[in-house]
Amino acid sequence: MKFPRRHREPVEINLTPLIDVVFLLLIFFMVSTTFETRQALELELPESASAAPAETAPVVLSITAEGDYRLDQISVDQHDLAAALTTRADAAREHGLVIEADGRVAHRRVVAALDQAAALGITRVRIATREANDSSNQAETP
Repeated sequence: MKFPRRHREPVEINLTPLIDVVFLLLIFFMVSTTFETRQALELELPESASAAPAETAPVVLSITAEGDYRLDQISVDQHDLAAALTTRADAAREHGLVIEADGRVAHRRVVAALDQAAALGITRVRIATREANDSSNQAETP
């Protein structure tokens, strides 16, 4: 006895919805990703429990672990720090001055920068820190 075979339609996979979903995910991750703007310096900022983010774009003075100064990503010699700060003094008075000093830098370098800022009449000076971890704030008991 001969049975008639059923005619089956070929199975197709529609890739259009899959491609749409992939593009939507790509757009989502591109929009939600934050980019690090300062990658040239690797500073180890000290921790602070009361750290607050800056509201405007202040003038940034970075001090590396070796004691080198960088004013808005431009290298500045210690002797030329006053002249460099003078060129940015108006912006620093308006938006503030943020000092990003490495935690391992000598304290006298930070004090010298603060002294130069005070001499130029820059009163809105902040020191950048990173947020403290909860586990590192707990007191050690013997």
